[in-house]
Parts: sequence; structure tokens; C-alpha cells
Amino acid sequence: MRLIGLTGGIATGKSTVARMLRARGASIVDADELAREAVEPGTPALTRVLERFGPGVLDSSGALNRAALADIVFADPDARRDLERITHPRVIELMEQRIADASARDAPVVVVDVPLLFERRYEDMFEGTLLVYAPRDVQLQRLMERDTLNAEAAQRRLGAQLSIDEKRGRATWIIDNHGDPADTERQVAAWWDEVLGTDPAASAAGTG
Repeated sequence: MRLIGLTGGIATGKSTVARMLRARGASIVDADELAREAVEPGTPALTRVLERFGPGVLDSSGALNRAALADIVFADPDARRDLERITHPRVIELMEQRIADASARDAPVVVVDVPLLFERRYEDMFEGTLLVYAPRDVQLQRLMERDTLNAEAAQRRLGAQLSIDEKRGRATWIIDNHGDPADTERQVAAWWDEVLGTDPAASAAGTG
């Protein structure tokens, strides 16, 4: 089984690349989805989040209001570290379970989508890391439009991660996603053919 780490910066288009990889046959493990699962209603992690941040981070249904919590933690580094201490152990546990499940299914390629891969020093978990890159000014503009943020709030969120250029220097492979989707698709296809060599989806379609 090939195990690849996928990462990027805020608003670089990592989810877009993950979808392209899934369409080519990769099994995707999404750390953001696992982070949501870790704090579902009734979980120990959500109880600890409420103890630390108060009931104001819940929505009317009793689920975590991620936007309200984000407003707190991106404005306060200590709060962000407290949240990470609560949630990250459970996210890693879930990630390892999903990778083991994929291995048990004989999945040929597993791509683990981890936004903070370099920040958390997870590189050694993978055979290599694939970075989705866009210049910082592109990140900023996309983030402001996507999340309806002003420039100050968007800058704070970018500042909570390593700079995209530092990540670029640490990545094994790079997909430049500041252009049009067709160009990104061509880069993904070229990376897949060069690094993985086969298309599991196409191979499966041709068997039986």
C-alpha cells in the first residue's frame, strides 16, 4: 500500500486536489472530517471543549459551532493550543484507524489529507508529502472571499500556519494550484503517472 501525505495552506485548493486524486482511485483520509468526528455531540473531546471554551461554542442543535470556535482560537494562540491538545490525540487515533482499515481492504493508494502536516511534524508517517501550493496573495484573496473575512481576520488565519513558501521547501512534490482547474488537473495526472505509475480505478475497470 502506498501512503501519501497531502497538505497545503488555507485556501490553496487542497480539497480540489483531493477530489481529483479520489477520482483516479486513491482512498482519501480527511483529517478535517476526522476533526469534526472527534467533537461530535456526546464525545469526551466535545465535553472538554465546552469546559475550556464555554457553551457559546455550541449551535442551537447542541453541535459544535466551528465558526464561533474559530473566531476564538484564531485570535488567541493560547486558546488554539488548548484546542489542539484536546482534539489532536483523538484525530490521530481516528486517522490510524482509517489507514489500518484501508490496508485491510488492500487499498493500493491511501492519501491522508492533513492541513497541519508540517506544523505537527507528521512527515515521517508517509512515504512522501504532496503540497498544494498557491502564492500567499492568492491565498489571502481566496480566503477573504470564501469565508467572508476582512483582511485582518484573514491574515490572522494565515499566520496560524507555517508560510506556504516554507511548506514548499519541505514538500516532496508540489501541485501549483494558483491557475485554472484544467492546469491543476494536468499536474495531478502527471504526478500520478510519475509517482504511482498506475491508475487503480482504470485497472479495476478493466478487470473481471
